[in-house]
Amino acid sequence: MQEQNKQAMAGLTLAALGVVYGDIGTSPLYTLRECFTGQNIPTTPDNIFGILSLIFWSLIFVVSIKYVAFILRADNRGEGGIMALMALARHYTTHAARWKIVLLGLFGAALFYGDAIITPAISVLSAAEGMEVLSPQMQSWVLPVAVTVLLGLFLLQRFGTAKVGMLFGPVMMVWFATIGLMGLKEILVTPAVLHGLNPVYAVLFIQHHGFHAFLTLGSVVLALTGAEALYADMGHFGKTPIRRAWFSLVLPGLALNYFGQGALLMRDPSAIKNPFFILAPEWGLLPLIILATLATVIASQAVISGAYSLSRQAIQLGYSPRMEVQHTSAQEIGQIYMPFINWLLMIAVLIVVLTFRSSESLAAAYGIAVTGTMLITTLLFFVVARVNWRWPLPLALGITLVFGIIDLAFFSANFHKIADGGWLPLAMGAVIFLLMSTWKRGRELLFNRLREQALPLDGFIENLEAFPPARVQGTAVFLTSTLHGVPHALLHNLKHNKVLHERVVLMTVRTEDVPYISDDDRLDIVQMSASFWRVVARYGFKEDPNVLQVIEMCAKEGFEMELMDTSFFLSRETIVPTDHPGMALWREKLFVWMSKNALRATDFFQVPTNRVVELGAQVEL
Repeated sequence: MQEQNKQAMAGLTLAALGVVYGDIGTSPLYTLRECFTGQNIPTTPDNIFGILSLIFWSLIFVVSIKYVAFILRADNRGEGGIMALMALARHYTTHAARWKIVLLGLFGAALFYGDAIITPAISVLSAAEGMEVLSPQMQSWVLPVAVTVLLGLFLLQRFGTAKVGMLFGPVMMVWFATIGLMGLKEILVTPAVLHGLNPVYAVLFIQHHGFHAFLTLGSVVLALTGAEALYADMGHFGKTPIRRAWFSLVLPGLALNYFGQGALLMRDPSAIKNPFFILAPEWGLLPLIILATLATVIASQAVISGAYSLSRQAIQLGYSPRMEVQHTSAQEIGQIYMPFINWLLMIAVLIVVLTFRSSESLAAAYGIAVTGTMLITTLLFFVVARVNWRWPLPLALGITLVFGIIDLAFFSANFHKIADGGWLPLAMGAVIFLLMSTWKRGRELLFNRLREQALPLDGFIENLEAFPPARVQGTAVFLTSTLHGVPHALLHNLKHNKVLHERVVLMTVRTEDVPYISDDDRLDIVQMSASFWRVVARYGFKEDPNVLQVIEMCAKEGFEMELMDTSFFLSRETIVPTDHPGMALWREKLFVWMSKNALRATDFFQVPTNRVVELGAQVEL
């Protein structure tokens, strides 16, 4: 048994290498080059030591200590990621503080989408640029090759990553071993580069270059891109495999490669044009370009899958309209494909690649999204540590301040990049934040209007039982979001058809602030009168609601509904924007447009379409 556990842990660790560390693992392709060229820093030994020291100790403080040691502790029943953290933080706070937490979480999630667009673009471009080192005449091929690889990546998404994903771990293991050995070879030739391990050189670099050193932090942060993935993918692999992969292979491989590039620059300062690929021997350049392309595809796949997962969580938590979700694996619940998100990402990524045309230009756009999400994660961590874990204020505040100062330094160092491309993720984040907040607010207003118009349920049922209309055979299931008012579909059915089924079920599907709900806690079945029942089905934000599953579980509880004798009634609201207080008229119109384009409730809740009756209702916002 112990041997089996070891094998299982080794398998999870290998899988984590492929999914979790693809983004941060491809950062050496461009990070050190950008640190020097971004601020025109001369490649002198002291500057090389200083920048290497900044990169190394950033990896230690931000990734090893902040994320691996602390943030991974903030799991929402085993799940991580900024939406899971937001759900965890708001669950235990007062109503007054909840909206602030929601705003923070939403903006952090919105910035993640910016990251999901820029990561594939900069990663694949930087790998394709290795062809320029192979032969300067191949420069014209860089853009077509990058576009072709990206097109193939997005077109293959609908087939899922179950089979290809089995190769991710071994490929990334070869990648980290290769880049580590490349760096080690140069370090052995120029061991003096190891002076960069001394944090004093980072301090001296900052003292000597002043404001330019501060701006260089905007490039140093490129070494940390993908750190958020450690936390976001915790639910797939668990904390231990992620930690083991980091300390056993990822951190050593990254550190060796960065210091190897530094050693190369000490011998040949002209190598700054592309130190990563110049590290390779001439005979190994083409295999390295192929391996780098595979690694960047894996890094892109991980962030694309993350966008799917985040989108589904946003839908379940009520921050996004319903969209089609396809499961691409019978074994892995986390492997999903969302067509709308996929095509939107593909168009955005291709536009970004064709606009910026090089990884050097894109580097300016990269840091804002990453550092913004990191800073928001730190703030939400403080809430969890203080409220959920009940840490003493000095301890929670002290740790948050240390992490927050580092995050704030990186975030503010990227502000000068706004004009050069940093506006891109901010603009994308602002648009996505507007859409998510508009949808959430619009749904709240809609529910309030429906609640105001709804009749009290208890008195209505009592009156119907006392003075029943014509009754027909079978079961009527009315899907409703409220537990107290009479569903509009029920009122319209009585008004127009003037009949009532012999058994009426009011079914509510609720999404909780936890990733999964156990089957024992899934259902509440209450008989409200002789012919009325209430069924409340609970789902986690990483689960897909399924009405047929609910009916099967009801049968196991002794409450059977014969499917061929059951009709499902849904209310289809026609929303009319008005100038009532609540939301600006233009946002109401935006909400109406989003509602019209949302996936139908019958498809989202997986209701049998041949058993559905939809009844319209007009609601003024």
